[in-house]
Amino acid sequence: MSNVFEFVAESRGQSGKSAARRSRRKGNVPAVIYGGHLDPQMIVLNHNEIIKHLSHEAVYSHILDVTVDGKTEKAILKGVQRNPARFQILHLDFLRINMAEFVKVHVPLHFINESTSIGGKKGGIAAHSLVDVEVSCLPSALPEYIEVNMANLDVGASLHLSDLVMPVGVEIVALSQGPDHDLPVVSMMASRATKEEGAA
Repeated sequence: MSNVFEFVAESRGQSGKSAARRSRRKGNVPAVIYGGHLDPQMIVLNHNEIIKHLSHEAVYSHILDVTVDGKTEKAILKGVQRNPARFQILHLDFLRINMAEFVKVHVPLHFINESTSIGGKKGGIAAHSLVDVEVSCLPSALPEYIEVNMANLDVGASLHLSDLVMPVGVEIVALSQGPDHDLPVVSMMASRATKEEGAA
């Protein structure tokens, strides 16, 4: 994990909707950092700085430095509340982590070799069922993303969670719940042109 994201925050003495609205009017984002066998702490962060951090996909699957009143803690971003009508972040949830304890994090999927796959060369169209996957691992092993290699995917075939090649020490949470949770990740569908060629 080469990128280091630092969120600089200040403690927020008051909680509740009115206090949160006052923070937003000042250009700040109310947030909470919890977990790690410590009490939850209300904090505020600068909205513009948050926007810069959230523009990077990696921030959602990285161990973050959250500095509150000069004290830095390790955390992951567990929740982002946005205003759907405006380009505004309303609230953030941070979860403190212990580097010696396993964490569960949603990691994005990166699909490769789609156009050059067996099905892609036949004019097939990929239908993505998932865009991320929840993994369990030690913080030091947390991957930035998981690659989904579609090179051998033919028309009519699918790749499932069990087909993904995972880094050492990283497990997919759903697969630990039994074979019924081996969900499809991507399928190669026949396009209209491919169907017409087959009929001909």
